[in-house]
Formats: sequence, C-alpha cells, structure tokens
Amino acid sequence: QVQLVESGGGLVQAGGSLRLSCAVSGTFFDIDAMAWYRQAPGKQREMVATAGSGGSTNYKDSVKGRFTIARDNAKNTVYLQMNSLKPEDTAVYYCNAEVKTTYYSGRYVPYWGQGTQVTVSS
Repeated sequence: QVQLVESGGGLVQAGGSLRLSCAVSGTFFDIDAMAWYRQAPGKQREMVATAGSGGSTNYKDSVKGRFTIARDNAKNTVYLQMNSLKPEDTAVYYCNAEVKTTYYSGRYVPYWGQGTQVTVSS
C-alpha cells in the first residue's frame, strides 16, 4: 500500500517562509510526476507546482519566483520551499504523486497525502 506523508505546515507572518515535505512510502515500482496542490476554504483545489521525473517543473503563476519545488528521488520525497508568503497563500496543501505499484501495472495512479495547513497572517 502506498502512503504519502506530509509535514512542515504551520502559522507564519506575511513575508515569512515555510518548507513542506512529502515522503512516499510503501510498496511500489516507480513514481512519475510529483506535485503540490492547495485548497482554500470555499475554493476548489488548485495546482501549485509540479515536478516531473526528469526534472521539469511547472508553477502556478501567482507563486512563480516565490515557491520552489524539488524532489529527491533516492528518498522518494518532494519538497516545496515557500518564500515571501502572502495571506492569500493560506490553504491546506496536499502532496500528489503518480505511482506505478508493480512492474506489470498498466498505468500510473494518483495518490494523495492527508494535507497540511499553511496559515499566513497579515
């Protein structure tokens, strides 16, 4: 069974920084893309940043230049470094990974973490 465990959320003042971590554990064959999403109260979940297995990255426009996604494939872990945080970044942040559970699996399946709260005060 595959599990994604997130850590690093919390309360920070505007302009501050936080670093989120997400480790993939369990039995699996391979991980493709990894990503961070967020969901603010009353809003839909939205993509924040993605990191492909080959190193490519993609960001939501509003976080470009402030957030950095990085992955450590040896540790099956993805990070999100968040700098210059703004109150509008307040949300529950979710880790996502596309996982192939066995060599014979036909496709990669998305798995989600439980979410970690990030609150930015003004």
